[in-house]
Amino acid sequence: MAKYASDNNVHNRTMTLIGHGEISVSPDIAVIRLGVETTGENLSRIQADNARISQSVIQALQRMGITDIKTSQYSINKVYDYVEGRQFDRGYSVRNILELRTNNLEAAGNIIDTAVNAGANIVDLITFDISNREYYYQQALNMAIMNAIQKAKSITMNLGISSTPVPVNIVENTAMLFPVQREFAAATPIMPGAINIAANVTVDFVY
Repeated sequence: MAKYASDNNVHNRTMTLIGHGEISVSPDIAVIRLGVETTGENLSRIQADNARISQSVIQALQRMGITDIKTSQYSINKVYDYVEGRQFDRGYSVRNILELRTNNLEAAGNIIDTAVNAGANIVDLITFDISNREYYYQQALNMAIMNAIQKAKSITMNLGISSTPVPVNIVENTAMLFPVQREFAAATPIMPGAINIAANVTVDFVY
């Protein structure tokens, strides 16, 4: 998109252009959410079972060298069945969801398999992210500014104008970076793919 304005004074000619920059980056962090759900009528028992299995999962992951592990969700809920419009109390559900982070992306599939073998029965998703987002965003931002400048030079050249367009105002149109999410599917090659980081600017030029 381009906007042009001018009056009889050559020094008051302006144009407004949008610049876009984008860079593709390989992620270097995997965040995995998985956990244990136990159900039954005796709440104390299923809480104890959940704690025992969860501890087994944590120990198995720690033996792999995974140390960045935290509980992201712990919940206790009533469980009901509905048959022909009638509600039946089936006891309780206890869920303990762990979140772990690793820089070893190639091990993500093995991490999931190890956790499942140790007793995990919930795997939510895997999120791939970048540890130094700002560094790459600044690169994309510089590309966006240069893109707008190149557009301005191309326009003035095609109009037969010899003066060089000068940027007088730059507005950053922030582009949000979201981690790449992969839903879990059974066993388990995990392919992270690339993350695209984009930036956009609006630049006012005089020429």
